[in-house]
Amino acid sequence: MRYLPLSDADRREMLARIGVQSIDDLFADIPKDKLLKDLVDLPRRKGELEVERILSRMASRNVPASSVPFFVGAGAYKHHVPATVDHLIQRSEFLTSYTPYQPEIAQGTLQYLFEFQTQVAALTGMEVANASMYDGSTGTGEAVLMAHRVTKRRKAVLSGGLHPHYADVVKTLSHMASDEVVALAPDVSGTEDILSRIDDSVSCVVVQSPDVFGNLRDLKPIAEKARRHGALLIAVFTEAVSLGLLESPGSQGADIVVGEGQSIGNALNFGGPYVGLFAAKSKYIRQMPGRLCGETVDADGKRGFVLTLSTREQHIRRDKATSNICTNSGLCTLAFTIHMTLLGEAGLTRLARINHANAVKLADMLAGVKGVEVLNRTFFNEFTVRLSKPAAEVVERLAEKGVLGGVPVSRLMPGAGLDDLLLVASTEVNTDDDRAALAAALKEVL
Repeated sequence: MRYLPLSDADRREMLARIGVQSIDDLFADIPKDKLLKDLVDLPRRKGELEVERILSRMASRNVPASSVPFFVGAGAYKHHVPATVDHLIQRSEFLTSYTPYQPEIAQGTLQYLFEFQTQVAALTGMEVANASMYDGSTGTGEAVLMAHRVTKRRKAVLSGGLHPHYADVVKTLSHMASDEVVALAPDVSGTEDILSRIDDSVSCVVVQSPDVFGNLRDLKPIAEKARRHGALLIAVFTEAVSLGLLESPGSQGADIVVGEGQSIGNALNFGGPYVGLFAAKSKYIRQMPGRLCGETVDADGKRGFVLTLSTREQHIRRDKATSNICTNSGLCTLAFTIHMTLLGEAGLTRLARINHANAVKLADMLAGVKGVEVLNRTFFNEFTVRLSKPAAEVVERLAEKGVLGGVPVSRLMPGAGLDDLLLVASTEVNTDDDRAALAAALKEVL
């Protein structure tokens, strides 16, 4: 018995209505080598009890991040999320709410989105922020498209320190829009000459700080050069906690700031869902993607909230929409907002200082291990080390010893000749014992 509600006649009718001959025609644009040749290797028929047992065995093969010393980062970071956050987002009025299609009725949703926007604008040092994107990578792609609309140019320059997943999203969107992308080579040291790539043909320059290798970037000279040539600086971050300690991208001259907000209020969750942060100068507000909530007063003079901007294709702008993002990361946004409210400005700064101090302790400790070289001159809570053996092999050996030691650069940049590099992150959750365990395991493995 197959649990499929449609009959063959139903499928034929739908295919005829769509105007294709077969279901395979719906996947014609997918490269042949990316299609599965056979069915997924799973048991064909099992009862509910058997399925639970099978899935439980599969899940038990995972190593939970909280069960071992954990130093994995590269765009997704393990932080302590107060129990209050999870308790509040599971209230029925939040957990069961979807995107506000009748927005003015959903005053509670609009209010926390308004507060979220205020927090993001303050964090990034920008004038206006939207109600969130899906994640940092798609937000970066949207930022590039926005820059093209503002400048009326179609060429983006991507720093070699940009997270490769983010760069891939930009390249994919740019390919579909027939835009030009100049992606610089991986920049391990953070010293690339990106200024020479900026000229009158460039729409935007995309620079990440801290970059994917952990280096802190000075955005001011890049912003100045971009401004002289009529281009925009898009500043990217993957670690939101860093904004509690570092000079904001806005104060360094960024025109658009985009990043990943997972670090605040959201767990690792096997890679998602996450929450993209997006902010810009107010003069570009009409070109921003997604939604923007505003504050107003009602007919009785009482404070209220409205969906001020929603320039997407489902609304009146249709084909003139700035973006086809269908919603915002509502529940993840709420978690971010609650955690940020609990921290406050002083709490975020203290959290950021603890992160940096822990990372410095770890870097100093690893620098004393034979076969390990710390490469960064500056960093926040993540840095790159060069190992005497291939990093991917070392990570596997460390895992066997009960330590998740980081992310091999070769996993993010295969074929780049960086097989001996390892990204290591240390947040507030890491203890002295955790750091000692990593150092001891590396001594044995190397």
